[in-house]
Amino acid sequence: MPDEKGLVIGIDFGTGSSKGVLARANGEVVASAQKDHRTSMPKPGHVEHDADEVWWADFLAIVTDLLRKADGPIVAITTSGIGPCSLFCDERGEPLRPAILYGVDTRAHKEVEELTEKLGYDAILDKCGNELTSQSQGPKLLWTAKNEPWIWAKAKYVFMSQTYVAFKLTGEYVLDHLSASMFDPLYSPKTQDWISEWAEEVAPGLPLPNLKYSNEIAGYITAEGAKLSGLPEGIPVGVGSTDAFSEALSVGVKDPGDVMLMYGSTIVVDLISEQMMPHPNLWSNTGTYKGTYCLAGGLSASGALTTWLRDLTGGVEYAVLTEEAIEVPPGSNGLLALPYFAGERTPISDPMARGVIAGLTLSTTRAEMYRALLEATAFGTRHVIESIRASGGEDKRFVAVGGGTKGGLWTQIISDVCGIEQHLPAYAIGASYGDALISAQIAGFADENTDWTKINDVVKPQAGNKERYDALYERYLELYPATKDIMHFLADMQING
Repeated sequence: MPDEKGLVIGIDFGTGSSKGVLARANGEVVASAQKDHRTSMPKPGHVEHDADEVWWADFLAIVTDLLRKADGPIVAITTSGIGPCSLFCDERGEPLRPAILYGVDTRAHKEVEELTEKLGYDAILDKCGNELTSQSQGPKLLWTAKNEPWIWAKAKYVFMSQTYVAFKLTGEYVLDHLSASMFDPLYSPKTQDWISEWAEEVAPGLPLPNLKYSNEIAGYITAEGAKLSGLPEGIPVGVGSTDAFSEALSVGVKDPGDVMLMYGSTIVVDLISEQMMPHPNLWSNTGTYKGTYCLAGGLSASGALTTWLRDLTGGVEYAVLTEEAIEVPPGSNGLLALPYFAGERTPISDPMARGVIAGLTLSTTRAEMYRALLEATAFGTRHVIESIRASGGEDKRFVAVGGGTKGGLWTQIISDVCGIEQHLPAYAIGASYGDALISAQIAGFADENTDWTKINDVVKPQAGNKERYDALYERYLELYPATKDIMHFLADMQING
C-alpha cells in the first residue's frame, strides 16, 4: 500500500517560466514554486532553450524549493514541458546544442517541402494523420542533419524537456506516445509505433526513444539521479507529456467530447476523442491515456501579442490595459487584426505569415489596439474550433485554463466570438498539477478516473455581440488570403535581408 502521508511532485517547463507543485494524494496543494527563464531567438525563425541553463537548472531550483516545504516523504515525480521540441545529446546524454522548440521555430520550412514531396502528401496524411508543418519535429531533425552535420554525427539521443529530466534521473530513454505523434513523419497513431522506413530517411542513424503512455513509469531514480537532484533514490518517475495535454489532465479534460482551451503565450484547443481523426491542418495525436486520441490546434501567438503591445507602450500593467479595453465596444471601433506575429500554426500552417492590423487611424488608441489583439486571438481560436468540427470532432464541454482566464475580458471575448460556454475551474494551477496527478497514479494513490477539478464559474456568450462578431469573422477569413503574398515578401526580407 502507498504511504498515506506520501507527497507527489509535478513540474512543467514552459516557454517563459517553469512551475512546480507539491501535492497530497487527494490533490490538496501543499506548496508551489516558479522560476522564470529566457527563450533564445538567435536569428529569425530560430527559437531555442539551453537544456541545462533552462530545463535542468529550473528543475533543480524548483525541487529544492518544494523539498523545503514537504511535510512527508516524496513518493513520485512527473514532469511535462513545451513541445514538441528536439534536444540532441551525445552518448553520455550531454547536450550538443540548444534545444529546437515547437512550432514557433520555423527554420525547417524547406525540409517540410522536401519531405512532403519525397514521401508524398497523401501518404504522410494517411500514416501520421497530419501534414508536415513547422510543428512537426521530423523536418527539424533533417534540418540538423543537413545544416549541422558535426552535431548529427555525435547525436545518440533526442529528448524533449520532460524526457531529458527523466533520463538524468533514471537513465531511461523514453517518450510518450502523444508527443511522439508530433514527430511527424516518424510516428503513426494507427500502429502506435515509429515508422521505421521513414525514420531512417528522416533521421538516419539516430536511435529513437522507447514509447510509453504518459501515465506510465519511465523509470526509478538511480543513486546518481538522487545525488544530482536531492530526491529519494528508487521512487518512480512518470513519463509525462507535452505541457498543453498535461494541463488538460489537470482540469479533468480526459473524456471524449471534453475540450481544453489553454490561454497562455499561445492558445491551444484540445479535443479528446475515442478515435483517430486525421486532419491536414490540425494535430491528430495519440492521447495521454491508452485507448484515447486527441485532435488539437494552436495559435503561434496569443498572450505574446499583449506582451508585445504592453512593452511597446511603456510597460503598463495588464490590469490597466484590460480596464481600458473593457470600455471599447466589440469590434474595437473598426480595427481588425491577424495574430500571425510569429507565423501561424493551425489551421493555416504558414510559418511565413505575419501580423496585420487593419483599420488604423490617427485617433486609434492603445485600448482599441489591445482589444483588437484579443479579438484576433478569438477569431483564430474560432478558426481552429470550426476546423475540428469540420473533421468530425464533437465538442460537449469547454474548460478554460491558463493565466489569460483572469480578468474576465479575454474569456468573454472568446465566448462571444466562438459562441461557446467555458467552464472555469476554481483552481487552474496548470500543467504541473496534471503532472502531480500522474505522479499520484504511478504511486498508487489515483487512477485514470480520478479528477481533482472543481468548476467555479461558467462564461456564456452575450447574444448582443453575435451579429457584429460574425461579420468581423468573415472579414478575418478574407484578410489572410488578401495579404498572404505581401506577408511572404516581407517575411523573406526579414529572414534573408
